[in-house]
Amino acid sequence: MSFAFNPFSKAVLDSLQEKMPDGVTAGLQGLQSDFEHNFRAAIEANLKKLNLVTREEFNIQQQVLLRTREKLEALEKKLAEMENSDA
Repeated sequence: MSFAFNPFSKAVLDSLQEKMPDGVTAGLQGLQSDFEHNFRAAIEANLKKLNLVTREEFNIQQQVLLRTREKLEALEKKLAEMENSDA
């Protein structure tokens, strides 16, 4: 007795048709996860090369600059008062 497997039989095609969406969906989810992981790693590596500062460091420097400007303005005002009193 010979048994012949027919890959194009209705039963085989119906079975593939039922299983394919699940397999494709799982495969695409895996690809999406891999892509997101690799994309994030690439972005992080390139950002590290840019020598950027953190938001906290930026805010601290902004406050230092503000205080320096206030001191400069006070010294300029004081100097102007001294120059006017000498005249």
